[in-house]
Amino acid sequence: MVKPALPIETERLRLRPYAAADVPDLYALESHPEVHRYLYSEPRDLTQVAERASERTDWVAFHAEGDQLALVVELKETREVIGSVLLHWVSQTHRQGEIGYTLHPDHHGKGYASEAAAPLLKVGFEDLGLHRVVGRLDGRNTASAKVLEKLGMRREAHLVQNEFVKGEWTDEVVYALLASEWSGASS
Repeated sequence: MVKPALPIETERLRLRPYAAADVPDLYALESHPEVHRYLYSEPRDLTQVAERASERTDWVAFHAEGDQLALVVELKETREVIGSVLLHWVSQTHRQGEIGYTLHPDHHGKGYASEAAAPLLKVGFEDLGLHRVVGRLDGRNTASAKVLEKLGMRREAHLVQNEFVKGEWTDEVVYALLASEWSGASS
């Protein structure tokens, strides 16, 4: 079992497990149409957000392939929940993982996404022993691409109209980083 020490603190953020008290802030995030613009999901209602938060309260350790670490992102100064981050253990055999993140649009453009995602790379490479971590995104999501690039990930693939999402064909872009390329030990 791999269980990172929680909460994880960065300069401005605290990454911690989901809690029932987070539902109002998470609802503000997950009900916002802009948050879901480039995701497979649609805005969620309050009941869906509460169920999702309850489900994710236990996503704090890796026991086996397929497990996920899911944490809320809060501002250290105010304790406001502004987003979420996730590390998915995709394959034990191939030592692969995938990161994801969402932030409320009011907090875009401030460097919070890369600040929140960077510690998950550390967990993946140092604690879980992953060889490779990927990030996947809608090809139109240039802001998310910049986050992955800021994390040191390289663009590996641009799959043209490979998925039918929300009534339209969309491109998928894949970024990746190998453990041998990761420079997080210095961050």
